[in-house]
Amino acid sequence: MNNNAALQTEKDAQTEQNTEQYLTFCLAGEEYGINILKVQEIRGWSEVTPMPNTPASILGVINLRGTVVPIVELRSHFHLTSAAPGPTTVIIVVKADDGKGNQRTMGVVVDAVSEVHNINGADIQPAPQIGDAADRPAVAGLATMEERMIIILDVDELLINGVLGLPDEQNAA
Repeated sequence: MNNNAALQTEKDAQTEQNTEQYLTFCLAGEEYGINILKVQEIRGWSEVTPMPNTPASILGVINLRGTVVPIVELRSHFHLTSAAPGPTTVIIVVKADDGKGNQRTMGVVVDAVSEVHNINGADIQPAPQIGDAADRPAVAGLATMEERMIIILDVDELLINGVLGLPDEQNAA
């Protein structure tokens, strides 16, 4: 019995080591998640200053304590139907890594923040390859929590390569 308890404790410790926290949010009726370590803050909706000659999914910029932060409309980026900001609309301010050690602060507009989930890496299934989706790398995988499917996003891939379209050195060669 003591050996079984020790084995269970060891399994629990291994599971806990592979568990990460994800902030989940709603967008067009679906639930998405991003690694909470990428989240800098959550702000209520506020108008943005439009910028000329930017990708369609960039609404504009906000001033965040002296830093100009681009704001991304995920509905537009994912080709979902647009919706006017409502009382639960928020901007999630995140830090995205460009792969060269540089971080960029950006905001993403979402319909509502849900909650924080502890998700074991083994519980994240790879996203199916459907068609020729340009943002496939942005979807890190799918997790099922209490009969709900959560689409796990890779913030770095989504914002740096997807929204901003900055060239990847591996693809530029």
